[in-house]
Amino acid sequence: MSKIKVQQIAVVGAGIAGATCARALTLAGHSVHVFDKSRGPGGRLATRRVEWVDRLGQSHMTRLDHGAVGITARSAPFMAFVDEALRAGGLAEWVPSLAAGSVPAEDGDRFYVPLPDMPSLCRRQLVGAAATWSFAVDGLHKGALGWHAQAGSKVHPEPFDAVVLALPPAQAAALLCPHRRDWARHASIAPMQPCWTLMGIADTTREALEPALDWDLARPPTGPLEWVLRNDARPGRASVSGQAHWVVHARPGWSRRHLEQPAAWVQQQMHAALVDTLGRPVDWHHCAVHRWRYALPQAQKIAAAESFWWDADQGLGVCGDFLGGSGSSGVEGAWLSAQSLSAAMLQSASGAGRASTLSAAHETALRTVRHRAA
Repeated sequence: MSKIKVQQIAVVGAGIAGATCARALTLAGHSVHVFDKSRGPGGRLATRRVEWVDRLGQSHMTRLDHGAVGITARSAPFMAFVDEALRAGGLAEWVPSLAAGSVPAEDGDRFYVPLPDMPSLCRRQLVGAAATWSFAVDGLHKGALGWHAQAGSKVHPEPFDAVVLALPPAQAAALLCPHRRDWARHASIAPMQPCWTLMGIADTTREALEPALDWDLARPPTGPLEWVLRNDARPGRASVSGQAHWVVHARPGWSRRHLEQPAAWVQQQMHAALVDTLGRPVDWHHCAVHRWRYALPQAQKIAAAESFWWDADQGLGVCGDFLGGSGSSGVEGAWLSAQSLSAAMLQSASGAGRASTLSAAHETALRTVRHRAA
């Protein structure tokens, strides 16, 4: 058996794809350094700490899961990962009660929610890897000593034998262009859906005379809202008497049309739509919106065989939910893509790998996506 040569590997992006790839490479004995523009891991597996002051002047703090609604599992490999996390207490099953008239979820009404917060799933995957936070990589340079990552005027001093990009495709394209123009061309037109999200804490003490809401999750069939959920009804989340913790996701089409609108306008519109959905006023203690510019990939994907990109000659790889795996998307698609890429990288490190190129199926799909984008 060939002995794997220990390499210094940079992973750009600390969402589930980057964290999964980093975990596999770390367990194989490689030295992994993760870079992310945020202050911590998670990507769309996001939980925001919210601090607010009530009408009596008392300070409060809560956490709202304002990213992915939850995790679903279809494939056997990912289900095995989910089962292991359930046994370890890192995930909890959530089967929310649905509001009457809701659109059924594509994967059913069973979700898995990380504990104690959404980023914890990525946080555990990154044990053993070095990390540099608040470092928005905007340049990759390859010299005699290897790859160097740059953020603005700062160049990280450590050289790397290989680089993995686990970023939304539009962000990956700019970094890929000087090194793999074919990959950059595809990434630049890979369609991603945006999402405006409303989150907040509402006072329910004045609703005592009204019928109580008997559901945890609503999927309105019409209007601007796609998901309306009670965050305090999710496993492991705080529930406070007299409060409702709402997280509301707008539809991709509505979000796209209003992507550049001021946050105050978006908040007003989504508040009005929530009131229509609930059939009662919402008395906010605290409310805010967040724009996810790259929330989820659209249905068009390249061939299943191209669930990752890996150029062994350059030591350059790409993974993420926009590439997917086995027809999956979201968290599962990102996980499968990262697992496939890390396997190819380990094969290359053992001396058995070859540089990848775009397949004929990939080129055909690329032309199809370009035509639809036009």
